[in-house]
Amino acid sequence: MVVADLHVHTTNSDGTLTLETLPDAAEAADVGTVAVTDHDRLHPDLRTPVAHLDGVTVVHGIELRVEAPDERVDLLGYGARRTDALEALVEHLQTDRIERGREIIERVEERLGVDLPVEPREGLGRPHIARAIEEATEYSYGDAFDELIGNDGPCFVARDVPSFEDGLEVLDEACGVVSLAHPYRYDDPEAALELCADLDAVERFYPYDRDVDPRPLERAVERHDLLVTGGSDAHDETLGKAGLDRDAYRRFRAAL
Repeated sequence: MVVADLHVHTTNSDGTLTLETLPDAAEAADVGTVAVTDHDRLHPDLRTPVAHLDGVTVVHGIELRVEAPDERVDLLGYGARRTDALEALVEHLQTDRIERGREIIERVEERLGVDLPVEPREGLGRPHIARAIEEATEYSYGDAFDELIGNDGPCFVARDVPSFEDGLEVLDEACGVVSLAHPYRYDDPEAALELCADLDAVERFYPYDRDVDPRPLERAVERHDLLVTGGSDAHDETLGKAGLDRDAYRRFRAAL
């Protein structure tokens, strides 16, 4: 039974959940703990590493994209404190998101001859632009990625991300636990799992919507003495699709 969903996004990045709707969503899923892990951004209304909202424990976290030797991966920092280094990194990344978003929007508008109902801003991600494309054109949300703004698309613009080493250094200072997010979403999961030698944890439970071989992850957990984390990666208001059971959460909370 999932009692802690440790990977959730809000309107602060590219989710639909807010701190006001979070308690009801958690109650509907019978989840007692939720980690808010917005992309490259701290939540402005979470001022402590752990908070309590209407009976729900809320862990303040962040999902940080970093450049590893083989590919870009995501790190989940939990129990975030607002250190100078983390706030400076977040500010830099949000400035880059604004400029990147502006360039993607301009490329799409020029290519399709439309005005998209979206503006560059902090927290803007490609999902926001894909939704705007769906609203303004005959492209579906998936088509927007597949044909326009996906990594190989004609309107794609890469964004600036810190190196694995630099990102980890900042998160280590600011967070109680640092975990590798969704290892089986990467092109080379085993190479990604090797990064766990420098981390506290790995996201063991995640809704991949396909079968994965857990044995490489389990070997990494044993080899590097890792905590396990887990979460739904919710970008909507449905929580608890994946997460930690009571025993795993106790171990996570003790480390946090």
